[in-house]
Amino acid sequence: MSASVAKAVKRRFDSPQQEAYLALWRTYDRLRALEDELFAEFNLTAQQYNLLRLLRAASEPVPTLALAERLVSRAPDITRMLDKLEERKLLTRTRSTEDRRAVLVTITASGMALLDRIADPLKACHERQLGHLSGTELKSLIALLKAARAPHEPPGSPWA
Repeated sequence: MSASVAKAVKRRFDSPQQEAYLALWRTYDRLRALEDELFAEFNLTAQQYNLLRLLRAASEPVPTLALAERLVSRAPDITRMLDKLEERKLLTRTRSTEDRRAVLVTITASGMALLDRIADPLKACHERQLGHLSGTELKSLIALLKAARAPHEPPGSPWA
């Protein structure tokens, strides 16, 4: 980037907060593109992968609403996402015997097998995304990101 272009870019920011936010957004876009490419090979979205990952970590069936709250990013149509994964036999849904309004979600053996197949390529993707940063830089980045989102996390959030 030439010096004149860099100077013009700098003038476009109304505040340091705006510059930081847009830098986060640009970074997310670049890193997400690599992940989207990987998940497309498995006919998944990043949110579908995250949902399956959460189910794998659960020791028992998870209510749909609790699952939606645990996702990294909000899923406005979690029912549709669950429909697609259930059609692929990656998860099952059952009604709670204690509360017929609650739907409980469980990962299937096929879902577990898919996560196993994704594990190594995803690890390589993460290395490609952030492997150029040192351990110290990664810890600092994680701490700064946590501090930036802390006032915006709901009480009890695992991300707080």
